[in-house]
Amino acid sequence: MRWQKDLLIILSKREDKKIALAVDTSTTDYPTETISNIVKLVQELRPGTPLIQADYKIRETATTANHDIQYYTHGKSSYTEVLEWANENEIETLFYITDVTGYVLEEMEINYELFWLIPGGFSPKVPFGKKLLIK
Repeated sequence: MRWQKDLLIILSKREDKKIALAVDTSTTDYPTETISNIVKLVQELRPGTPLIQADYKIRETATTANHDIQYYTHGKSSYTEVLEWANENEIETLFYITDVTGYVLEEMEINYELFWLIPGGFSPKVPFGKKLLIK
């Protein structure tokens, strides 16, 4: 349960920052209960945090209070729209739950802090930002 403590510390250090949480919905292979627990934790600590559901496009933007997440089975994901959304909405810290197998523009520039929350037992390389393994 190390990741919960790490995430709690990361969130508490950013209590004065504008944050958002994104979920990669491109597969049903994720540990959905764990993802739901992450969303609940963020909601408890930061009520009303924006929640973006996306695969190869943004599917829904709501808040962590309304987190009925729909997963798809096509396996296609792109992070570009969500990363651009975060820039446009002046997000200071973005948490992105994904396996990091999706597409991102090589020349993509972000103006905020990014944490890749990676479920499962693997540790992929992230294109930029920091990673937190969720096991």
